[in-house]
Amino acid sequence: MSSEREPGPSGPDLGRVVQSYQAAVDDFDRELARLLGVNETDLRCLEILLDVEETTPRALSAKLGLSTGSVTAMLDRLEKLGYLARSPHPTDRRKTVVRATPDFTKRVYDLMGPFLADTAERLLPHYTPEQLALVADYLTRTRDIQQEHTERLRQLPAARAPRSGGRQSPGSRNRAGPQ
Repeated sequence: MSSEREPGPSGPDLGRVVQSYQAAVDDFDRELARLLGVNETDLRCLEILLDVEETTPRALSAKLGLSTGSVTAMLDRLEKLGYLARSPHPTDRRKTVVRATPDFTKRVYDLMGPFLADTAERLLPHYTPEQLALVADYLTRTRDIQQEHTERLRQLPAARAPRSGGRQSPGSRNRAGPQ
């Protein structure tokens, strides 16, 4: 049995391909944010809301690495735009639940539909179910490692922003997770 690998990207080459893919994803997200009239953090919040039926502001705070005050201000902006709705928690009157509105969900899928259809038509037929399972496994494992290191970075103090006379970066953020 040979120990030779099949031709394909080596570790460093694969890293460049993944970095290039991530840049394309970032570009796409920036355009979605522009079209929706939100910033990239708001867009990430909306992505989370599209992924779940509902969640709490505290859970969003933990997932986004933002203080609860920052999340409240963000939710106020997004609710004003009609992108999300808040309502009392069904079993805990001290909590609020947040969900994407049907109008927002339709708008996003109208914007993303051509991309999703193009992917299904032009990309998926080139791979066997086994190959797609391997790609999904790679991306899932990579995501898990990325999330671990994101949490590690969240524990480090931020660099002091240079004084420019403009808006200064906020001070330290409350990084406490759900209690």
